[in-house]
Amino acid sequence: MATNTPAVPSDDVDQIPRRQLPFWVALALSVALVGPTLAMSGNGQGLIGTVGKSIPLVFLIGLVGVSLVGYSFVRLTRHLNHAGSSYGLVGGTIGPRAGFFAGFAMLGAYWAFSIGTLALTAAFTNAFIAGLQPDSENPRQAPWVLIVVIAAVISFLLSGRDIRLLAKVLLAIEGIGILAMIVLVVVILGKGGAPSTGIDFSVFSLSGGVAPSAVLAGVVAAFLSWAGFEACASMGEETDNPGRNIPRALAGTLLLTGVLFVVVMFAQVNGFGTDQAGLDAFQSSGNTLGDLGTTYVGQWFGLVVIFTAIVSAFGCHLATSATSGRMLYAFARDGFGPKALAHIHAATGGPRSATWLVVVVALVVNLICAAVGWPDMGTGNDAINTYFLFAVAGSVCLMVCYLLVEVAAAWFVGSPKFLDVHGGKGKALGLVLPLLGALVIVVVLWFNVKDAETWSAAPLLGLYWCIVGLVIALAASGIAKRVGESLSAELNLKS
Repeated sequence: MATNTPAVPSDDVDQIPRRQLPFWVALALSVALVGPTLAMSGNGQGLIGTVGKSIPLVFLIGLVGVSLVGYSFVRLTRHLNHAGSSYGLVGGTIGPRAGFFAGFAMLGAYWAFSIGTLALTAAFTNAFIAGLQPDSENPRQAPWVLIVVIAAVISFLLSGRDIRLLAKVLLAIEGIGILAMIVLVVVILGKGGAPSTGIDFSVFSLSGGVAPSAVLAGVVAAFLSWAGFEACASMGEETDNPGRNIPRALAGTLLLTGVLFVVVMFAQVNGFGTDQAGLDAFQSSGNTLGDLGTTYVGQWFGLVVIFTAIVSAFGCHLATSATSGRMLYAFARDGFGPKALAHIHAATGGPRSATWLVVVVALVVNLICAAVGWPDMGTGNDAINTYFLFAVAGSVCLMVCYLLVEVAAAWFVGSPKFLDVHGGKGKALGLVLPLLGALVIVVVLWFNVKDAETWSAAPLLGLYWCIVGLVIALAASGIAKRVGESLSAELNLKS
């Protein structure tokens, strides 16, 4: 995709490189950022207390919601591609202030995920260490903050590498994890699930007195699991034939992970058992896939799964850091932020300085959490507590961003430009699906925010970040003007 010269002075800001990345690189980045092994190992435990055995229902509803968001991304990325992902997509349709707000929300989401997955890498590492001591009632553990420091150093070093190498590594990691999950699902279902309850299809219903509002509130965890499926959209300026390959990567990621997540969650709940003892075991598990692997296949398989989850969590940290760095680059390039962040490293062809900043902040926040003993999310594990806090807060930011993308898609379909390109074909569907998706997101956000018990509750932290972005977008007219001019110069609307 050809781009025009940025509105900001060329002697102050480096240009994005003209690397033509193939389809599989975009797909690999999105799948790696979703982190299937990570999502299935650590995102279900927090739902047991509110939805009980109905976790598969939560994920099924989540798949419907995220598919509606995916439709809007596919619709928009056929015409707009920008290094800022939703920041450019919303800005190129609704306007610069809305685009700035969407980008600010998405940056908050990915930065929060970068912080959380760094902590979860430490939690899974300790689960692996414990798995090596099966006969010990109190297995030795490494200080989780020490593991975080080591992981951050490795992340800092890898962030300067070429994206092609990173994509290959991440794709290989997730390939192993997905294969292990498929094997585990086949074994669990083949053995008929837990002996006490067997295969229970009522997990797709509101059984056991579960309230509909609790299920809707739990959908945020499902959105968390799919967070990052649109990561490839941030590489629109670097991908070969982005109008075709970016939508293909988006649809492929949703199709692959959508079926996988619903089936794996169904198998996990039935693997532990849908009675109270099974649900308690699910909730207290440090790595659900690893524990089930040990139970249904053997200790060696459980260790393999946990090790894969460790690398998946770290790979997700790398991917979120890389995407956050690209978004910081896009902001700085468009006139918001230090000019140093708009620098493209000559050797790697990427925004290394911006990515380094993301990693450093992630490390510092984890160190602060460890030092003050905050937050307490009730899991009994400080590292997992830190992960859940920033994962939920980031999910709220991401859903706000998705809401704007839904509005942008409907806005685009209703614009004269759509009529010029498509002659009105598909307009009704193009309006109904994004607006339906927006309604789903608003309902889910409402049920998550309204029940927050303290000012520091995770959903509210995400909301605070979004409010700051909204204030900047509305009050800083000069910034909005500069960003808008840059967007107008850089975006290329095409048929």
